Amino acid sequence: MRTPAVLAVALMLPSLLGAQVRARALGLAPGVFTPGTHNAITDVAGVRVGHATVSEGDSLRTGVTAILPHGGDLYRDRVPAALHVGNGFGKLLGVTQLRELGELETPILLTCTLCIWPAGDALAQWMLAKPENGNVRSINPVVGETNDGGLNTTRSRVGIGSAVRDALARADSGAVAEGSVGAGHGTIMFGWKGGMGTSSRVLPASLGGYTVGVLVQGNYGGVLQMAGVPIGQLLGRYAFQRDVAPVTSPRRAPGDAGAERGDGSCMIVIATDAPLLARNLERLGARAIMGLARTGSSASNGSGDYVLAFSTNPRVRRNPDATVSTNDELGNEAMSALFQAVTEATEEALYNALLMATPVSNRTATVKPLPVDSVRLFLRARGIQPQKLR
Repeated sequence: MRTPAVLAVALMLPSLLGAQVRARALGLAPGVFTPGTHNAITDVAGVRVGHATVSEGDSLRTGVTAILPHGGDLYRDRVPAALHVGNGFGKLLGVTQLRELGELETPILLTCTLCIWPAGDALAQWMLAKPENGNVRSINPVVGETNDGGLNTTRSRVGIGSAVRDALARADSGAVAEGSVGAGHGTIMFGWKGGMGTSSRVLPASLGGYTVGVLVQGNYGGVLQMAGVPIGQLLGRYAFQRDVAPVTSPRRAPGDAGAERGDGSCMIVIATDAPLLARNLERLGARAIMGLARTGSSASNGSGDYVLAFSTNPRVRRNPDATVSTNDELGNEAMSALFQAVTEATEEALYNALLMATPVSNRTATVKPLPVDSVRLFLRARGIQPQKLR
């Protein structure tokens, strides 16, 4: 049980630059399934991720993150895909066609709210410039966003087209950069610096041996909790604080986020090698919202919480010229383990987004990351110890 002394010491500890760590270094290892080699969305074979950070002058703080489902011809070798909307306060480019056809024909981009249109145009140009697409007359770019206006001058969209091309060119497999990079450069979570985070789970052979990977763009609020520990309240920074905690409360520290209402947004991208079509991919996406809720989000009115899910399995890919489609899809009864896996991976990816973030400043303020040393003390007080790193 927490003691007042532990709280007092933790609140006095500074957040050290360079002290950012992944969740498992603090003992945050949600669930029962094991992560993949990199504990990242790229543990799903063929998936690549690239970031491009845009930081210019004293106010431009944004970026682009690209997710490529595989390294082949994305337009002709399409992957099944689906969208789940937790709360629809946002802008998401290309989703009506995605929902209608249940497939992706381009990479997925993540960026800032007012950047989705130049980003979509740049992605369309990138696709149309490929020699194999010389006769293509329609492209459906899929671009998600969160509003990074707390740090970024969102009306200025300078450099977004170039950032799209850079993110696509840098996309690679292996370890994925997290924190204040790419589309997470200007984001904020629970009043602290947010960012990009990722995690994965591999099912045991008895459950199919499939991999589920998650990538998140965290930019939302609420009442932060980690493994059930009320971190936001212990640190004196949480939604609705002004309404429920007196000014003299020891849990109301200077610089709190008491005026916020948990607003923001969260983009969640899921990749899996399980053979799933759009219907079960949408069901998989719905469970990712459970992982989001475990971190303390209640999907407030002003939060755009979206999940995009796709399957890379060759058995369910589609050619747009095919007149008959035959697919070998996983049955409904086999979905429960995948639901558990995606809930775990989403929760951990969001912790990574917070814990790996570094300070970002603009002309008016600096948004600092979650104080890792304080969090470590709170977790240890509850018996939560570091795990094997991945």
